[in-house]
Amino acid sequence: MNLLPLGSGALAGNPFNVDREFLANELGFGGIIENSLVAVSDRDFVTEFLFWSSLTSQHLSRLAEDLIIYGTAEFGFVTLADAYSYISNLTFANGRTGSSLMPQKKNSDSLELLRGKSGRLFGHLAGFMMTVKGLPSTYNKDLQESQEPLFDAMAQINACLQITTGVMSTLTIHPEKMRKALGAEMLATDLADYLVRKGVPFRETHHISGQAVSLAEKKGCGIDELTVEDFRELSGSFEEDIRKVFDFEASVEARIARGGTAKKCVLDQIEKLKRSL
Repeated sequence: MNLLPLGSGALAGNPFNVDREFLANELGFGGIIENSLVAVSDRDFVTEFLFWSSLTSQHLSRLAEDLIIYGTAEFGFVTLADAYSYISNLTFANGRTGSSLMPQKKNSDSLELLRGKSGRLFGHLAGFMMTVKGLPSTYNKDLQESQEPLFDAMAQINACLQITTGVMSTLTIHPEKMRKALGAEMLATDLADYLVRKGVPFRETHHISGQAVSLAEKKGCGIDELTVEDFRELSGSFEEDIRKVFDFEASVEARIARGGTAKKCVLDQIEKLKRSL
């Protein structure tokens, strides 16, 4: 809630009995800062904004890192639009991109900048908190140092959010490459879950699943290529229906608990996000 400092004077209030509650109401504040000594030195709103900016930028940075990895030749899961990659006319918070000597090289400029901005914003937060932590009560000229990090953080986080929106709305996703990258070993946990459904305690199924992976490595094959007899050597609880485990879509759809990966769950999450926005 925004509280009004007006009427606190230089540090100890004023002798004219100014109606501070009236001022707060007229100016749209939620109330007043009760103590005048606190009112003139309070910069919590700056610290809180710098923290929010840092935390938001941290999340954007992690998203950027995921997309940078997924956009490499080794993965090829996504492709950035030219406007957010190597094109040099992308304006980013009063700066322009341009990353590579090689004109044919398509770098994820926007994502790298998003990732880099998080350090800058965190630096503003840490620096300002170090300024404030040694100050005595009431106003000190050191507090003017709140303005530069605050205004820069506002400009940077505003640009970060706009660029992230642009990247995500123009991103090309390659589901066929994602499917091609799937490996049966990714379903090792599903193998353990299969045994749990057969009544085997998870502390045992986890170990058995690991043994199955090791056996497949020794045989030079995928875990889904092991025979039913191979599985039965590891546990008598394996049956012919073990083949049903090696279905990636079934694995995804099995995560039906709220917040899971099943399509219905994901659609529910999207709908809740839309409502919150």
